[in-house]
Amino acid sequence: MQGTSCYAVLHYLGHPFAGWQRQVAAQRTVQGDFEHVLERLVGHRVVTHAAGRTDAGVHALGQVVSFRVPTRWQPEELRRALNALLPGEVWVARLGQAPEGFHARRHALSRCYRYVVGCDAASASPFRRPFEWGLGTALDETALAGAAAPLSGEHDFRAFAAAGPPKRHYACRVFVARWDTRPGGEGFIFTIEADRFLHRMVRFLVGTMVDIGRGRRPVEDVPRLLASASNAGTSPPAPPEGLYLVGARYPQLEKDADQ
Repeated sequence: MQGTSCYAVLHYLGHPFAGWQRQVAAQRTVQGDFEHVLERLVGHRVVTHAAGRTDAGVHALGQVVSFRVPTRWQPEELRRALNALLPGEVWVARLGQAPEGFHARRHALSRCYRYVVGCDAASASPFRRPFEWGLGTALDETALAGAAAPLSGEHDFRAFAAAGPPKRHYACRVFVARWDTRPGGEGFIFTIEADRFLHRMVRFLVGTMVDIGRGRRPVEDVPRLLASASNAGTSPPAPPEGLYLVGARYPQLEKDADQ
């Protein structure tokens, strides 16, 4: 196909969308809105590929998208044109030329997600509630750290995946899994980076670890669940509004696409 291979780094709010991926049904998606604007600009449909297929309500601070455009478009010119036409919930933070054949999903070395939990009373504020899990309950920091510790390394995460058609395998290699405190006693942020993620994996992990932080289940449940072949014993998934796709890492780009 003729044209220039490009990548874009998108920020978007998850609330108005049924997720990233274009749906068969008439539902609004980030991919649908982004491809519609690209089509208006270049005069034909442009197929895009994203680093991660975020679910309904999940936000992004570093969604990496690959696509091709006619060679007449310069990256900065295209970025400005996209931001002028995209809805206010979507913003192109950066756009650049990518190596030939670059694919945002297939070529990612890892993806990084962040989950925000509010533990103070103010987490119920309408200015915070859409962007975090407004738990409003104290969590045990030591228990959270203990729950996250066994996640590093390569494990079978089928107990932390949504039910669906069988997959070839459920192994994921986790490079980072940690809880950090938020300033002012507002709560905690969970950060996880891995080579791949299963459907709703981060939300199932957070839901289970929050139950551990609340004293509802023991820390030892995490390694037990990692050895399980079913998600029947896993806590319900955390709500989507606290989850953010932070970025992805690529060997093909001169610097990490999430910087």
